[in-house]
Amino acid sequence: MMADNIEHVISYWVLFEKFHSSALAGFAVVSHWIPYLLFAGYTGALADRFDIRRLIQIGMLLFMSVSVCWGWMFFTDSVELWKAMTLLVVHGIAGVIWIPASQVLINQLVAPPELPSAVRMIATGRYLGFVVGPAIGSGLLLLFGPTIGIFINAAIYAPLFLWLINARCGRAGGIIAAPRAIGGIKDIIATIRVVAADPVLGSMTVLAGAASFFVGNAYQAQMPGFAHDLGHGRADFSYSMLLAADAAGGLIGGLILESRGLLQPTASSAFVLAMCWCATLFVFALCGSYALSIALLFAAGFLELAFNSMAQSLVQLNAPAAIRGRVIGVFSMSSMGLRMFSGVSVGLFGAVIGIHDSLAYSTGALFVLYVAILLVRRARSTN
Repeated sequence: MMADNIEHVISYWVLFEKFHSSALAGFAVVSHWIPYLLFAGYTGALADRFDIRRLIQIGMLLFMSVSVCWGWMFFTDSVELWKAMTLLVVHGIAGVIWIPASQVLINQLVAPPELPSAVRMIATGRYLGFVVGPAIGSGLLLLFGPTIGIFINAAIYAPLFLWLINARCGRAGGIIAAPRAIGGIKDIIATIRVVAADPVLGSMTVLAGAASFFVGNAYQAQMPGFAHDLGHGRADFSYSMLLAADAAGGLIGGLILESRGLLQPTASSAFVLAMCWCATLFVFALCGSYALSIALLFAAGFLELAFNSMAQSLVQLNAPAAIRGRVIGVFSMSSMGLRMFSGVSVGLFGAVIGIHDSLAYSTGALFVLYVAILLVRRARSTN
C-alpha cells in the first residue's frame, strides 16, 4: 500500500502539471474502481477456490509493470492522454485481483472471535501505507524527480512478491479451497440475493456502497487542486501534509480503537460514524484555512477507518462459510466498485461547478441518505 500511494503521488502530480485537468483526475478515480464493479464478484470466487498467494502475486506484477511504464513515459517525455488512461485502468485491475483475496485470507488465519480485531488491524496497516506513501512519494519527487522516483517505487513491490512464493497461509499452513466451481453472472446474482436477504449483510453493503457512490476517495485525486486553492500548490511538504492527513487519522484511529477495544461492531454504530464522516468532509469542502483543512482530513480518516472496518467485520462474521469469497466479492463490488461514480460526482462535476462545491453537494446528499436509512431501520425495529 505504501508503493501504491507513492505511485499516486508521483503520477497524479505529473498529470496535473501536464494537463491541469480535474476531469482527468476524475477519470483516474473512475478507471481505478470500475474493475471492482465489473470483476470483484469473479475474483472473490477465485479466492474461494485457488491459491490466494498466487492471486496476490499477479496483482503485484501488474502494479510493478504500471510503475515501470510510468517511469519510461516520464524518461522519454512521452506522456500522452491515452497512455495515462490505459495505465490507470491496469492499476485498477491489479487491485481487484488481490484485495478480495487478501480479505478472504483473514478468515484462514484467525478464529471468528478475533475477526473484528484482525480486520481493524489490517485496515490500520493499510492506513500506515497511506501515511508513509505520500510522505515518501513527495520525498522521492523532490530528491530524484518523477522518473527515478517511480522506478524506485516499482522495486518496493518485489519483497512481498518474493516472500509469497513459499509463504504459509491458512490455519494448517496450506490453501483452503472451496469445492464449488466458479460460476458466471448467475452465480453473482445468486450471491447478491443471499446478501440482500440478510439484514446485516444487506445494510452494510448498502452503507459502504453509498459512501463509495457519492464520495469514495475521489477528493484524494483532486488534492492538487485543493492544495492550490489553499495556497499550497507546490510539490513540497505542505502538499504531502494534505495527502497524508486523512491517512494519519485512519492510522491513529486504528491504533486507538484497537488498543482500547472501543467501538464493537454494530450496524447502527457504523451508520452514525459514516454520518459524522460526511459532515467532516462537508466542512472541509467549504474550508478556506489550510490548518483547519489538515485537522478535518485527519478527523475524516479516523471516522472512515472506524465505519469501514466495522462494516467489513460484520460482513465477514455473517457471510456463509461456503461462499465467503463470493460474498466478500459482492461487498467489494459495492464498497470499491461504486467508487467509480464518485469520480463523476466529485471529479467530472467538479470540472463544471468546482471541486469544492461538488464535494460539498456529494457529502450532503450522502448524509441525507444515511439519515433516511437509519429512520427506516428504527421504524422497522419498533414494529
